Amino acid sequence: MPVIAPVPAARPARIPNQRDGVEDGVAAGTTVDHLTETYRAHYRSLLGLAALLLDDTASCEDVVQEAFIRVHSARKRVRDPEKTLAYLRQTVVNLSRSALRRRILGLKLLSKPMPDMASAEEGAYDQLERDSLIKAMKNLQRRQREVLVLRYFADMTEAQVAETLGISLGSVKAYGSRGIAALRLAMEASA
Repeated sequence: MPVIAPVPAARPARIPNQRDGVEDGVAAGTTVDHLTETYRAHYRSLLGLAALLLDDTASCEDVVQEAFIRVHSARKRVRDPEKTLAYLRQTVVNLSRSALRRRILGLKLLSKPMPDMASAEEGAYDQLERDSLIKAMKNLQRRQREVLVLRYFADMTEAQVAETLGISLGSVKAYGSRGIAALRLAMEASA
C-alpha cells in the first residue's frame, strides 16, 4: 500500500510563495534538492534494506533506483519533506515484494524443459541407418544372423547363445566374428 497520499482533484492549483516555499500555509512538497540530499545520505542504507528482502545485487539496485524515481515523480504529494525517507523505505519494501512475486509467478509458469530429443534430421538419419542394418542383417547367413541377434540385441553372453542355439562356444565366436565382418562391409558399401 503506497504511503504517498494523492492530491485531491477538486483542490484548485495554488501558486507557491517564492519567499518561504509555502503555498498559502501548505508545504510545497519535497524539493529536488532535498531528494538529492536524501539519495546521497541514504542510498546505501536503502540498498541494504533491499538486500535483506532480495537475493541479488542487481535486483536490489533496480528496486532502490525505482523507489527514488517514484518518489521523485510524486514529490509534490509528499507534504512533509522529513517523511521522504519513510516514503522511500516503504517504496523499497513494496517494490521488493513485487519483484519476489514476479519471480515466484515466473517459476510457476515456466514450462518444464523438454527432454533432449533428436531433431527430425537425426531421426531420419537413424531410420536410414536402421533400414540399412536390417537389410544387411537379412543378407547374412542364417547362423550368423542368429548369433548376432542373440548376442547383441538380446544381450546374451556367448555361453548363453551357444546353449540357446545348441552349438559350441567356438562356433558362436566364429559365426559372430564372420557376421560382424560381413555387416561392416555391407554398411560401408551402402554409405
